[in-house]
This record gives sequence, structure tokens and C-alpha cells, in this order.
Amino acid sequence: MMLYRMAYYILLFTLFVAGCGQHQADKGDEASDEPAGPAQIAFEQVYYDFGDLQQGEKVSYVFEFKNEGGSPLVIRDAAASCGCTVPRYNKEPIQPGEEGSIEVVFDSSGRRGNQYKTVIVKTNTPKREVRLTIKANVIV
Repeated sequence: MMLYRMAYYILLFTLFVAGCGQHQADKGDEASDEPAGPAQIAFEQVYYDFGDLQQGEKVSYVFEFKNEGGSPLVIRDAAASCGCTVPRYNKEPIQPGEEGSIEVVFDSSGRRGNQYKTVIVKTNTPKREVRLTIKANVIV
């Protein structure tokens, strides 16, 4: 009877140790599923000069970027400094390694001379904000 009891405790101990080992292995698998780092937005350029425009012209430029991080990139907002400038962008997350764009439309109606307009792009990256700038010389 003592031998059976001892064998029973050894079996319980073995199962307990095996279960703990499996739990550790599960934790290791979960860690590998975590993203490889935060999202990172990298623009090809953040400034564009339209040159000379006739007053009343409506022009646009597309700022291209890439998510160089390890997590999906989310553009939370893109706000222009003036009502004459309108940003357009896709609100879907951009996966790591994928590219995206923000189109900036400028309406020169009622404007004259050198115009500098900015668009603040708010993201889920560590930097949080990127400033895009357009310039135009509006001729009357």
C-alpha cells in the first residue's frame, strides 16, 4: 500500500511539472505573436511648392509615405491650417511595409502672393504628429 501511495505522489508531481513546463512554452509562443515594434511613418517628402498659380486655381499634391514600423499605422486625423486646404486620406490601417498617401487640395480663390499652408497629420506613431507643408505664389 505504501508503494502505491508513493507511486501516486510521484505521478502527481510529474504531471504538475509537465503542466508548468507546457505553460512556459505557451508563454513563449504568445511573445512571438507580439508586434515587432511601433508603427513608423516615413514620407518621401513633407514639403511641396506649386510655384505660380493664377488666383482661383484649384490644385492638389499627393504626399506618399510608408509604414516602416512593426505595427499597423493608423492616421487618426489630418487637419489643415486653413479652410482653403483640404487633406484626403484613407482611414484604414496601413500594415507594416505597406504604403499610403495623403492628397492635399489647395484652392487659391481669394488668395494672393506667397501662401504657405500646413497639414498636421496625427498618427499612432511614437512621434504622434507630422507636418506637411505646401507653398504657392498666387498671382492676381
